[in-house]
Amino acid sequence: MTSARPTSSGLPTFIRRLGHLVPPPLAALPLAAGWRVAQWAQALPMPPELHGRLFEIEVRDAGLTLRFTCRGDQLYPIWKGSPELKLAANLADFMRMAAGDMDADTLFFQRRLSIEGDTELGLVVKNWLDAVERPPRLVAFLHVLIQ
Repeated sequence: MTSARPTSSGLPTFIRRLGHLVPPPLAALPLAAGWRVAQWAQALPMPPELHGRLFEIEVRDAGLTLRFTCRGDQLYPIWKGSPELKLAANLADFMRMAAGDMDADTLFFQRRLSIEGDTELGLVVKNWLDAVERPPRLVAFLHVLIQ
């Protein structure tokens, strides 16, 4: 019988178990689709330094790993290659960063965000995330989810 006990982040244990079963490129599909919607709603240019680079995001408490690359101003799931930059945090912390409520530096120094790989690339991503305009509807939606 599968336990529905919450993990330390509040997510049920079975979600974490399911998350480990999802291949990283498939886990990246919702991120890529969400990015396309955001691009359509509002131009969100990516710094040219991100183009062609390989990334991995680990959502620790959900047991999910997402791997993708940037081409043009879009995100694409990747099946092959080693990520040049890996970011790992809990879901709520990623959502706080996406909403602009918490910056990567704060999470990093609180040891809630780990960053591995190309340090220069990490700084480009961090500065871009800090500077990007967030659509108000996205921020409102994320605030509902964070609560």
